Amino acid sequence: MNERDADTNPPPTMIVAASLTKAGTQFIKQLLARGVPFAAVTNSIAERQQLSKLGVRTILLVNTIDSDIWAAPGFPVGQSFLFESSLSLCCRYVRMVRAWSGHPVSVITSRTNGRLIYKSLGADRIVHAASGSFAFLTGAE
Repeated sequence: MNERDADTNPPPTMIVAASLTKAGTQFIKQLLARGVPFAAVTNSIAERQQLSKLGVRTILLVNTIDSDIWAAPGFPVGQSFLFESSLSLCCRYVRMVRAWSGHPVSVITSRTNGRLIYKSLGADRIVHAASGSFAFLTGAE
């Protein structure tokens, strides 16, 4: 590959996944098992440690309180999959990843509330599910 080829081939995007709910953990395990490059996002040091124990290599520890410091990571962000553990935290994640990327943002929730809120913040898809296989989210069934 010459220098000119490097300029025309942008780096691949990475999936972003957030929240260590039961469903989120299963999704992350599926990504790891398939060797899919992704980054996990968290605002908790304890959750970062749990993600590391699962084998996640790229973990973004973010401050979800101060939106002025929501700088995009050093890689192109692709699809985002946000597993709701709380309405307010998931809303902040939606706003954050929407600012990082124009790619689809999916919120996975076991609750029926919040759908319109998530949509108004920029979520493209709301999936109601508690656990199970989430391979369908990335189109790899």
